[in-house]
Amino acid sequence: MSTDQDIPDRAVSGDGPGAPPVEGGVPRARLRKLTFADQELRLISALVVLIAIGLFLALPFVLSIGAVVFLPLVAAIMLTILLSPLADQFSGFGLPNFLASLLALVLFLAIVTLAVSVVLVPAFSLFDNVPAMIDRIGVHFSNMQGALDYITLLNERIAAIAGIEGGAEVVVAGPSMLEQLAIATPTVVLEVLLTFLMAFFMIEARGRYRRRLLLDRQQVGSSLKAARVLREVQDRVAAYILTVSLINTGVGVVVALGAWALGMEAPIMWGGLAALLNFLPYVGPFAMIALLTLFGLGTADSPLVGLIPAAAYLGLHTVESNAITPSVLGARFTMNPVLILLALSYFSWIWGVTGALLSVPILLTITALIEHLGKPNLIGFLFGEPLFDNDILDGEEESDTATA
Repeated sequence: MSTDQDIPDRAVSGDGPGAPPVEGGVPRARLRKLTFADQELRLISALVVLIAIGLFLALPFVLSIGAVVFLPLVAAIMLTILLSPLADQFSGFGLPNFLASLLALVLFLAIVTLAVSVVLVPAFSLFDNVPAMIDRIGVHFSNMQGALDYITLLNERIAAIAGIEGGAEVVVAGPSMLEQLAIATPTVVLEVLLTFLMAFFMIEARGRYRRRLLLDRQQVGSSLKAARVLREVQDRVAAYILTVSLINTGVGVVVALGAWALGMEAPIMWGGLAALLNFLPYVGPFAMIALLTLFGLGTADSPLVGLIPAAAYLGLHTVESNAITPSVLGARFTMNPVLILLALSYFSWIWGVTGALLSVPILLTITALIEHLGKPNLIGFLFGEPLFDNDILDGEEESDTATA
């Protein structure tokens, strides 16, 4: 004779009459439902991956064609993320929001103008010496050419045997540098003006954007998540740019002192140039080494002496990039070098030098968003794993438990 306590036990175990078939402790009907849901989720994930790849490949053409619109917008968003904490500090001192936003933007413009003037003004005076530097480099190479005369003789004999004769060289005349500058100036001025106007209005409206983002959510959890995402993106990008700016300023000071010690012209210019180029990962330091090599070989009496500035900067960059910067930034700002180079080449292809400068802040913003919204498991997805770290069975079991 069964008791009332035995009835639910048999129902749970599936041993009683009329009980649903069980497989692995889960009813088969529910297991089929979960399998169908898993397949449907995988199909949707595959469509999302394909759409993301299509957008990644098509986006450069759209952004490059509409650079007059999209480049100022993206640059204004990055400036808003960078300058909003500074504007909040000014507002905390009792300034009105309008004046705090304007003061933050004006301070940024003053710093950029000072940095560019420190580099460009002496650079224009040294630009006239470039032909003389190239002639000096030619003299250095001509002195070493005696040991390589057999290569020139071999090329001449090969050309004589092949019957190759020197033909007339056709040179297509192109616009001069001044003509190119005159053509590009109106577009550059328009983009800069649009960038700072949009950045000012975004910074001034930052409070309204925050309230709308937080208060328009229907659930408290969504509001908290939106607040965390907004704070993380703003703090990470602003802290990274500020920290890197301080490091690059230190590099510029060391380079300026080294240029002064080596007797180079305009040491402040070389320091400012080193600080500005150091904002471009990998590409900037290589450009600085090339410029120092050109200047050193073009002004020194011997090639070995001319290579001293470039060798000294290479040693400084090695210490800075492998010891100082990683220890200061820490693991929070550590990014995959492949991702940095990919972002650098991707946005340089779209927007040139400006895109290269914006590549790392854009990558930081995307990384912070992905960490909060969910990091896709692309490699595991190819081998049958979920695109995002979730378990359907566990999720439904947790849902059933919460419902119970």
